[in-house]
Amino acid sequence: MKYQIRQLEFAYSDEPVLSGISLDIGEAEFVVIVGSNGAGKSTLLKLMAGLLDPGNGTVHLEGQPVAEYAVRDLAAKVAVVPQETHIAFPFTVEEVVRMGRLPYRTSFLFDPASDDPFIDRALELTETEPLRNKTFTRISGGEKQRVVLASALAQTPDVLLLDEPTVYLDIKHQLHFYEILQRLNRDDGMTIVAVTHDINLAARYAGRMVAMAGGRIVADGEPDRILTPELLYEVFGIQADIVERPQGGRVVIPTA
Repeated sequence: MKYQIRQLEFAYSDEPVLSGISLDIGEAEFVVIVGSNGAGKSTLLKLMAGLLDPGNGTVHLEGQPVAEYAVRDLAAKVAVVPQETHIAFPFTVEEVVRMGRLPYRTSFLFDPASDDPFIDRALELTETEPLRNKTFTRISGGEKQRVVLASALAQTPDVLLLDEPTVYLDIKHQLHFYEILQRLNRDDGMTIVAVTHDINLAARYAGRMVAMAGGRIVADGEPDRILTPELLYEVFGIQADIVERPQGGRVVIPTA
């Protein structure tokens, strides 16, 4: 088991965000977490990444509490792709991607000779090779998001955690982004957990969907099994039709 989460609770000041979350995530699973704004999705992801300390309950990664990992050891196992990345200094795209190798560095910042194969593969996978020498602060929001993914892939993690990873991408690159994730999961055995509002993309590519509302898990299973008009109303407050795709899977079409 990759993650074991038990009776997890969390609050910002006096405002509860998560209430009694229990969740197991197995080796090489591709899980998407869906829900409306304020459901607690991003907070759960941050707790899994060790960016927040649990109020009550536990988060274990490979049998060990996340909080007990040394920062470098955790970074070698888990990479995070946030919704937004702010880098003020004029690093090139290649330098940003090389930052993904920092968990493996000891005495100096970069080691080009040994890092090059990881950098090249990450740039190729994310189709950011043409941006290699451009300044990160001068590329578009969608390009930045693909570069941040490349940096995470250069990290060669066992687990990839993503928070709304396609929010700035056009349709073509949204599809390509999820195809990359699917390939990493299928071919490399990478465990992937992504928070998203895009139910249709999630249902198309992920093997498992966890739906949250009010800080709790309200459904968990294969997307085609749990995607129902009733669930969509409970989680998002919308009326919707569920249409079967000819090639398999379901598409959500909001009606009200």
